[in-house]
This record gives sequence, C-alpha cells and structure tokens, in this order.
Amino acid sequence: MCPIDPDHVPSPAPAGRNWDGSRPGHRTHRALRLHPDTRTRLLRAAQSRPCALCGNRVEWHYRADGRPVPLHPHELPVALVPTDLRWHLADGIAHPLADGTPWCRVAHPPLCPATEPPPTARLGRLAALRRHLGVSTRRLIDAGQFTPRPADPPVPPPTAGTPARRDVVCLLHALYLAPGPVAQTPCVSATVRRTRCPNTLTHQAKDTGQWAIVPVPSGRPRSHRRELTDHLTGTPMAVYDLTHLPYASQLRWRAQRCPVHADSPAADIALTGWEPFDAFAHHQHITTTVPTSDPGPGERPC
Repeated sequence: MCPIDPDHVPSPAPAGRNWDGSRPGHRTHRALRLHPDTRTRLLRAAQSRPCALCGNRVEWHYRADGRPVPLHPHELPVALVPTDLRWHLADGIAHPLADGTPWCRVAHPPLCPATEPPPTARLGRLAALRRHLGVSTRRLIDAGQFTPRPADPPVPPPTAGTPARRDVVCLLHALYLAPGPVAQTPCVSATVRRTRCPNTLTHQAKDTGQWAIVPVPSGRPRSHRRELTDHLTGTPMAVYDLTHLPYASQLRWRAQRCPVHADSPAADIALTGWEPFDAFAHHQHITTTVPTSDPGPGERPC
C-alpha cells in the first residue's frame, strides 16, 4: 500500500468545473446496447440506431399492440406536424395521436429520404425536415460512413379480393389473428447458431387444436367501431380452437414456440405475430369455411 503524504496538496479543480473535471450540471447520455454474447436480437424500448435505408438516427419504441415503430429522435412543435402524423409516448408506449401538449413525435418512414415521398399536402411543413435528412444522408455517403442497403426486389401486388390467408385462433379464451395459416406459423426462438428456428408451431406437436364454427363477437363496449361491426356480430366464422389444451400448451402457442423450444432457455430472435382480433380491422380474414388441408371443425365453442 502506498503511504499517504501528509504534505500532499490536491490539485484544484479548473475554474467552472467539478472536482473530476466534468462540467457542472452535465449529464452523460448512456445508450442501451445488447451484449455481444446474447442470443436475442429483439430491440429494447428507446433503442437508438441508424435507419438501414438513409443512415439517420431513429428511436425504436413499441406500440400498444406490441409492434415496434421507428420515431424521429427529436420532439417537434405540434403546429408543424399534420394531425395524422403525430405520435406521443406514454409510459414508454408509442401512441399515434397527440397528447394535448405543444410537442409531439413523428414516425420516421414519412421523413425517410430513401422512401417514396408522401404527398406534399400530407407532409405539410415537414417537407423541409425531410430535405434536411436527405442532405444528411448524402453527407454520410460521401464520407464513407453509410452504405445504402440494396433495394428489395419488387413484390407483385396481391390480386384484388384475395387477401393473404390469416387464420383466426382462439387462445387463452381470446381471439387472435395469426400471422398466416396456423400450420405455417413459425417459431420465434433462436438456435445455437443464433439463427431463427426453422420449425413451425405444429412441428412434431401433440397439443394441436381443432377447427370450430363460432359467431363473430360484438365490438368492445368503449370502442368507437362497435357500431361499425354490428352487422358482423353473430356471423359464423371458422376459428382454430386451442382452449381445450392444458394451460402450459396454450402458453407455448402464445409465446409462438415450437415443441422443441417449449421449455428451452433460448431467447427469442423475432417478435410474435399474434394480433388481437378486431372484427372491423380484420373483416377480410373472416371465413365460414374450414381449410380443407386442416382438421375438421369441432364442437367446442370458443
């Protein structure tokens, strides 16, 4: 141990600085980052990262339905933002509307200079901010700090009147809309190679459901869409019923994990694709016929 010199006089702090040399009142911003050894690739709330298309910084937050949304990192005056582009944060959740304050947030896609520009009338006075981000993107490219992602191949538009099939599932006594056909719902767990599990939820599964014909439920009491769904209430629709399974099996389905990863400590590498069923928003997925490739309808009501 080094002896303490009683005659030692500590160096005085610089003028206008703290004892350690930092500025008074200065708060160091600490960014949340994922540990390089973790298996998960899911974003955390308020995660900041560059946009993959334009290179400008965005903040990722979760919406009320659990889906992520990229927001512009700075607040803007409400007077500059059109009503349909305003967002606000409440308890870390992003909501697509204003909260009564003179400031609001804006989603990044309308401002991204690498995307197709929205109509000038919809963008309003935010067109100047979009041009500023475009200049910033050009500077990043010229400095070699950003390489634009290759453009995705064009996707043919879906045929009118034939939307992609998404099954309605009764799980934990609640209706959900699956990301696609139930038999093709993928597992969201990570493998030992840190890639997504290639199995589906029905891969070597013994806890499967059965199809049932149930009436369309009425709208929620406080929903402004209730009067719009009155004509659908009571209409028969095909539902993949899982409520007869044990509670643990229903939790496996809700977590969107295959039987191999049901009790595995492996982290999730993607978000689950379940959406709470809304008769108004998902009316195009209501069908009265059971898919021929799946088991027939059962007798259990959901």
